[in-house]
Amino acid sequence: MLDFDLELGEMERDRRRRSRVEVICDILSEALESANKTRLMYHCNLNFMRFNRYLQELLDAGLLECVGSNPEDLVLYKTSDKGRELIRVLRKANDLMSI
Repeated sequence: MLDFDLELGEMERDRRRRSRVEVICDILSEALESANKTRLMYHCNLNFMRFNRYLQELLDAGLLECVGSNPEDLVLYKTSDKGRELIRVLRKANDLMSI
């Protein structure tokens, strides 16, 4: 019975809309080791227009940084130190709220 309840809770969580904070945390977490725009967009399950708005906001805030390109000339983005700190704080807040 417990397994079913856990699966049901996960399904309900997957169906609800993510908050702005959750989306930002997803983007920053995926970019920890650097990633191109397409990988970030698909991993975070955002459409092109919405992703571009988030990307620009994160770049402007200094939470993401452009780290050049890979051998295929794709621009790579990486979470900055400020972004890593934000992830740490958001995860801590989430842990405290789930008590």
